[in-house]
This record gives sequence, structure tokens and C-alpha cells, in this order.
Amino acid sequence: MIKRKAKHSEERAEVTPYKGMTPQTTAKNPPSDFRCFLDDSEPHKEEILGEDSYSRPYSSMLDVGKWPVFALLPPEDLRLVRQACVFGSAANEAIYVTLNDEVFALGTNCSGCLGLGDTQSSIEPRRIDVLCGKKIVSLSYGTGPHVVIATADGEVYAWGHNGYSQLGNGTTNHGLSPALVSTNLISKRVTEVACGSHHTIALTTEGEVYAWGYNNSGQVGSGSTANQPTPRRVSSCLQNKVVVNIACGQLCSMAVLDNGETYGWGYNCNGQLGLGNNGNQQTPCRIATLQGINIVQVACGYAHTLALTDEGLVYSWGANSYGQLGTGNKSNQAVPTLINMDKERMVEVAACHTSHTSAAKTQSGQVLMWGQCRGQAVSFPHLTHFTSTDDVFACFATPAVTWHLLSVDGDDYLTVAQSLKREFDSPEISDLRFLVDGKSIHVHKALLKISIFKHEGISEGQREANKVSYECLLDLATYYRESRLKRLCQETIKRGITEENAITLLSAAVKYEARDLEDFCFKFCVNHLTAVTQTQAFADMDHTLLKNFISKASRYGAFKN
Repeated sequence: MIKRKAKHSEERAEVTPYKGMTPQTTAKNPPSDFRCFLDDSEPHKEEILGEDSYSRPYSSMLDVGKWPVFALLPPEDLRLVRQACVFGSAANEAIYVTLNDEVFALGTNCSGCLGLGDTQSSIEPRRIDVLCGKKIVSLSYGTGPHVVIATADGEVYAWGHNGYSQLGNGTTNHGLSPALVSTNLISKRVTEVACGSHHTIALTTEGEVYAWGYNNSGQVGSGSTANQPTPRRVSSCLQNKVVVNIACGQLCSMAVLDNGETYGWGYNCNGQLGLGNNGNQQTPCRIATLQGINIVQVACGYAHTLALTDEGLVYSWGANSYGQLGTGNKSNQAVPTLINMDKERMVEVAACHTSHTSAAKTQSGQVLMWGQCRGQAVSFPHLTHFTSTDDVFACFATPAVTWHLLSVDGDDYLTVAQSLKREFDSPEISDLRFLVDGKSIHVHKALLKISIFKHEGISEGQREANKVSYECLLDLATYYRESRLKRLCQETIKRGITEENAITLLSAAVKYEARDLEDFCFKFCVNHLTAVTQTQAFADMDHTLLKNFISKASRYGAFKN
């Protein structure tokens, strides 16, 4: 509770999750405590803030201190790191991006994988000039290693080991500097890249997948086992389908469609494709066992696969000699098996093709790990004190590489609470304080009464106000065009979606023009159509919204037999 002096007279409104959302409660991580106070006198700062993480400079971005390769960077340089990736057979190579979008590399530089134009190792960071200002949105690496990135402009650059044409330039010569991958991609915009040991796949804005490189097991998906020297579209069963997520194991590839279906191809001797057999596949094959289960994310380990559903469940399949499937034993599984987390909803799964380690993050921010953990075989999800799945790989994976690009974008790294503070905090003229997670946020009552007070029915003289929802914050962000706050509210709301509240959330998304949230809620409703249409919210649905929903769902193919 807040300590306050008796002289403070404060009106109060508690801000709670959106009506109908599943409460995010655990013993260790209670839900965020949102309150706002209206006062005519500013309380002493120390009474409210205590240890205030929000008072730290916003330039204190990404914590890379757990990776030894960054140990020699001075604190002033570490504070500028916005994105980072640690890779290599001994986690001795790293690439990072600074706040001003400069790109640096350091480490042992095997096969020229640092992109510095030579093969000289460097214990100190050296700038990769060609990448500065490119705005990296996705990065992946192989075991050669080779490195591939996608930029905000949709371009793909690759460098490093190229013994199997994994750089996509039509040769087998190692690339010492980043080079544009142009063949068949010049008119495409790539949003995501993923690398196996020596092959690469890329996802475009149109939902197409391109692949190139090593293909001994069919991991390129071309229908043969001949290496693919340049990018080639993966068609076959993916033709006319929209892919939204990709991942690679050592010698296999996975793709998730916009309708929640999952496809796999390549090496399968450990059952990592989830097809119920151990035969390699040279073209994409749908995982039939997941019929009716809507996958939103896949992550591949060395020879195992994790999949997250839109309801927060986790399935696993493939190799299990280290317990990396989280099933409580060490038996391989050739079909997807539900992991009994005995916890709340999961929002992220993590694995890396270089290791046998698995991790997942819960809705409230708890992190679990299992599999090979510093030499031990942990066969069931183990609750950690970490706040990020990245910490699992930094501290327990072998090698201790990053499983994806560590990224805290200037617009994305804030929480809802921090974003609200950043956009509206003005202690000099404030006569309204939000208390979020025990921290003060200063705003001006006159600016907010149009949205919050009107929406929630709070009167100026009211001493104890009604509860304020995420819908209110969404309204506020929309009204003042605060994109960060709006996006963060949308992400928070997504994590609480259920069959019961999906229509309610869809209605709110439409009302406040939250396009990303609207698309997410619509797809969830379609993928759970039978259950959603039986809810009271669907029965009470606005006529115009219902008409539009049925029309869009029909075009989406929801009513096909």
C-alpha cells in the first residue's frame, strides 16, 4: 500500500485489466496494481516511489551482461546496446546494434562471420560500416557460422561460412562482408530469417517462404536433396498459403500458417517434424496431429520442436535424450505431445538449433526451463527466477548463445506503465497521479477528463471512482495518438484472450481502431468459431459488427466443410 501523509486528500480510480480478461495472478507475480490519484498537493516523492525502476534513464536498454563475450565492454558502451546476438561454437562471437543504429562485432571471427571484411579476431568491438543505419529486424546464424539478417526495408544480407551456398549468392566462397541476397528476392520484402546448421529460410510480407543452402535431408523443401545455391520459393503444400512464422532445427525447417496449421520438412530421424514417423521429407508436410489446434509460434532446438498455441498451451516433439521435450522422461516423440506445465498461460517458447535446451514464458512473466541445463538433464519444466527466456540460454545452454535476436526497440521496450509515464508524465503541472505497479505517473486532469472521466463515469467531486480498464487506456492512446501506449495495451489484451471474451475484445479493437488487435481477435474467433459463437458476447454482438464478422469469416473460409 501507499504510505501517505494525512494532509493528502486524494480521489482514486483503480485501473484493472479489460473486462472479461483472464486475471494474470500467481503467488510470486501478482497482477499489476494500477491506481490513479487526484490530488491538490503533490506527495513527497520518497513516499511513493521507493526504488523506482521508471526513474532510471530510458537509454538503459538491453542487459547483455550475462554473456561473457560482452564482459570487456565499458559501461558507457553497454548502455547504448539496443540489439544483440551471441553465436558461435563457443559463444565467442557477437554482433550488436546501438541506439544510433551503428552495428558492431567482436569475437573470434570464424569464416569471417563477423562481417568485418577479414578473418581477424577482435577482443574489442569493430564497426560493420555497411550495416550501419540498415535497421535490422531479424537475425539468425548457422553453425559454420554464417549470419543472415533482414532489414526494415525488407532486404536480406548474408556473410560468413558458405561451404554449402548458405549465403545464397550462387557460390561456395566464404563471405567476409555482408552482401545483399538478391536472387528471387529483389522484388520481395523479407520480414524474418531463420538458419539451420548450413541452410537458410526467409519469410516475406506476402507469407511466402524462400530457402537456400545445404539440402542433404530435404531441409530446403525443393523436392530433392541437391544443395540450393540461391533463394528458391518453397511451394508444394505451401502454395497459395500464408506463412506467419518460421524456424529451423539443425537440418529441418518449420512453418506456421495464418490459420494455425504447422508444416515441417527436412531431417526427421528423431521425429522432429512431428509427422508420426522418422522419414525425411523433401517437401513441406502438414502435422496432422495438430488438426484443430491453432499454433502461433514454433521454436526448434537441435533435433526437437516446441509449439505454442493461441490458448497458451505448449506442445513438443522430436529428440528427448536430455528431457528437452518436458514430458518427464527421455523418450523421443514423433508426434506433438502436450506438456503439462501445471502453470498459467504461456506466451512464448524458446529453443535454439545449437542446443538441447528449452524454455517458456508465462503470461505473468515467469520463466521455465528444461532439457540440457549446464550438463544436467531436466526432463520437466523447472520454474526459474529469470524474467526472460534469454537468461536461460545465457546461463544454462551449451553453448550459451542467444536463441533469437535480442531486441529492445526504442518504441517497444517500455511496459504499459512505463509508456504511460513517458507520454503523459508532467509533475510540474500535474493534478492527477496514476499509480502503476507502485510507481507514480503524473498527468493533467483536464487533458484526461475527455476520455477517462467520460468513459468511466468519474465525476470531479467523486472520492472513490469506478474501475478503469485497459479499454480506457486504449481509448486514451487512440485519442492522443500515442502509438507506443496503444501498441502495448494491444499486446497486453492479446495475452488475456479466451473463447469467452474474444468477441468483446474484437468489439473494443474495432471501436478504437486497433488494427493489429482486431486482426488477432478475428483470427482467434475464426479458429475457435464453434465455441465463440456459443458465448453470450456473441449473442449480444452489435448487428453491424456481426454482419461484418460473418462476411469476413466467409471470405476467410471459415464456413467451408
